[in-house]
Amino acid sequence: MDTIIFDMDDTLYDQAATFRKTCKKMLNVALSEAELNHLYLLSRKHSDALFDDQVAGKITMEEMHIRRIKDACAEIGIQITAEQALEFQDSYVQEQGKIELFDEVVELLDYLSASQKQLAVMTNGAEGHQAMKIKQLKLNKWIPEERLFISETIGHAKPSTAAFQFMEDKLGLKKENTVYVGDSFANDIVGAKQAGWHAVWMNHRQREEPEGRIKADKTVTSAAELYTFFREETLST
Repeated sequence: MDTIIFDMDDTLYDQAATFRKTCKKMLNVALSEAELNHLYLLSRKHSDALFDDQVAGKITMEEMHIRRIKDACAEIGIQITAEQALEFQDSYVQEQGKIELFDEVVELLDYLSASQKQLAVMTNGAEGHQAMKIKQLKLNKWIPEERLFISETIGHAKPSTAAFQFMEDKLGLKKENTVYVGDSFANDIVGAKQAGWHAVWMNHRQREEPEGRIKADKTVTSAAELYTFFREETLST
């Protein structure tokens, strides 16, 4: 593959670690690590479900922030107010100012850069918030600013084919030589495959693969496995 494009959240770094720290600080309930991980997955489910409505202007960003944690908590019998949900969001943002790339992702980006692969990032979310995380992760060490795409900035969000077409046009991509790497099957894998790209599913949360005709070209369950896959793929071409 000549071009590798990455999702950011929970693909390049452990988003759940930030979530768990926020829960321990903000929720007045003692939860086990397994329960915290389950709550994280529930929050992602609600976040993904609400994202399209937020982009379409049906709900505000604040409403999305309230509902995704409030509804996730409700599923496991924890009741929080809208005010508490916003306090949770503020604390969560503070924790995201401390995020770091998976160690193996650093190795992978170093390796792919040395192999002269074209690298890029496409992430869904608000421009300011996602730009903060891009800066915190120091992604510009490997990827120039013009190849760091944020959905709010470009006006298209995954899994819309328009988002992938935008990147194709900007980077002059060939579908058959482009691979997208992401943790969300619905947004990343479905979006990439519908656009005619190759897709690698970073399934380190051990999710069940949805039934249907769309399948990832490769599934990995850790950053280390992701690094090994691309190293072997590069050496074989």
